[in-house]
Amino acid sequence: MSDKTYRAAAIGRTGGGNFGHGLHLAYKELDNVEFVAVADPDEAGREKAKTETGAQRAYANYHEMLAKEDLDIVSVCPRWLDCHLEMVLACVAAGCHVYSEKAVAMSLEDGDKMIAAVENAGLKMAVAHQGVYLPGIQAIKRMLADGKIGQVQAIYAHGKQDRRGGGEDMIVLGTHLFNIMRYFAGDVAWMSAHVTADGREITPDDAREATEPVGLVAGDCINSYFAFKSGISGFFDSRRDQTPGSSGRYGMDIVGSEGMLSLRGGTASDVALYPHAPWTPSDASQKWEKLDIDNTPLQTGNRLAIVDLIESIENDREPISSVRAAVAALEMILGTYESQITGKRVTFPIENRSHPLERFRS
Repeated sequence: MSDKTYRAAAIGRTGGGNFGHGLHLAYKELDNVEFVAVADPDEAGREKAKTETGAQRAYANYHEMLAKEDLDIVSVCPRWLDCHLEMVLACVAAGCHVYSEKAVAMSLEDGDKMIAAVENAGLKMAVAHQGVYLPGIQAIKRMLADGKIGQVQAIYAHGKQDRRGGGEDMIVLGTHLFNIMRYFAGDVAWMSAHVTADGREITPDDAREATEPVGLVAGDCINSYFAFKSGISGFFDSRRDQTPGSSGRYGMDIVGSEGMLSLRGGTASDVALYPHAPWTPSDASQKWEKLDIDNTPLQTGNRLAIVDLIESIENDREPISSVRAAVAALEMILGTYESQITGKRVTFPIENRSHPLERFRS
């Protein structure tokens, strides 16, 4: 990196998505970043964030912060998506690079507006799909490239499948899985999906607001198929209230011509290798091998993302988890509803960029 010191700030909204998953803390221990300000309309939340980050100043209005401070990078932190577009566009208008909480936007239409704004301004935007920055996921990507399991044929991703199982699980946590799937397999050519509620096909009445404002969701059981341009097949499933929950199911299985990798959790901290092409029931020697993978915590991914964002700024390249990649992950989510509603394959890029469930219930 250059010797430049980057001036950074964070926008939060206590009671409305807060500061997300600690995006305002991503700049700690970075010698080339001076963290100067936070913004939060809630006084208590604002003071708490100022103390946590060591920020020099705190603002009730983020527009005022963007106008008064000379900033290079701003974290858009709230978990709730209803404010993402407005905050991102304000940061870009102020000439700032952006690090945003996932999921990126309410709709593909909003995501496209972010992409256009960032690219037209010559800026960079990364999204907090922290997993792809972690050493464990990086190590698995190298294993796949080196042919550890032969030619990759399919990726089976599984949601947490807790009380949010189905549509809400898919947007809140599935976005990480879809981003990682694309990181391994590349772009999607087309997809198809089946979404049900209480064992029946969803109807317009099943479209509902999620627990938090992340856009409309529907269904308590989702099964999706993705045809990647690379020839790899992708699958995603999520059912409500499955046992075991989060740690037991959340993750993915990667099937190759000569073996399989199984990842559990969002950080690839629990990984096993099955180094055999077919499973032969009579062969007791065919066993899984637990791999010693770097288990750097997910929160560290925020700091690694900022390091990568700065490198992308200085080398004029896309961040590893760019806004384009995040919108592509969102397309896999919303394409699920598009396929269910139309009863057809959905070719990417999806032509109609509005939210499918908004159209479904209108």
